[in-house]
This record gives sequence, structure tokens and C-alpha cells, in this order.
Amino acid sequence: LDGVQDPHNLGACLRTAEASGAHAVIAPKDRASGLTATAIKISSGSAERLPFVQVTNIARLMHELQQRGVWLVGTSGESETSLYQTKLTGPMAIVLGAEGKGIRRLTRENCDEVVFIPMQGEAESL
Repeated sequence: LDGVQDPHNLGACLRTAEASGAHAVIAPKDRASGLTATAIKISSGSAERLPFVQVTNIARLMHELQQRGVWLVGTSGESETSLYQTKLTGPMAIVLGAEGKGIRRLTRENCDEVVFIPMQGEAESL
């Protein structure tokens, strides 16, 4: 998670990550929500079952993951490739951005691929 600041959104991300089979959720230590009581409550138990790791430098971590064979898939409404048009198999990390801002430029540049998540209804983003 690249800078998610609202603990409600962090809780929802933890819940979604667990439901989709993620092994962990990683977020920066600075300018992002930590694992607050609100985030834990909203996660509906996922915070207790899924590791939540805060790191000092997301870009450095991304490079380390790539060196270990992890494919980094960033998300951005500006991408022309749908999430459903990409191959989502093998070791991978899905990179989600902050509320309103999305993923930062450097984070996006470090992704192997950037996709958008098609939205139904009137919601503009997750």
C-alpha cells in the first residue's frame, strides 16, 4: 500500500488482501496509516491473521522483491491495461495507492506492469 492514510481503508485493504489469498500487506512507516484500533476493527479479524509490515523505503523493498522473482503490478486509473487483461499468476505483489492520489511516481516507475481496475456502478475507485 503506497500511502493509504485512512485507517478504515487500511482495514478494508487487510480484509480484501486476506480474502484474495495475500501472504502479507506492506505499507510505509511514514505518511500512512498504522495498525490502529479502527483499522483492526474494520479488518474483521484479518489484522490478526495476515501480517502487516511497515517499511522505511517502499522503493527499496520493491527492488528486493523483484530480485527474488516477484512481479510487481501497480494500479492506476490512468493505465490502458485492465486488471483482467494481464496474467495474474506466479509470485506477485499488487501495489495500491493512497486515497485520491494513487501510487506515487517513483512507486509506479518501479512496477513491472501497471493496470486499472474496471469499476461498475458509480464508484470511481476502490
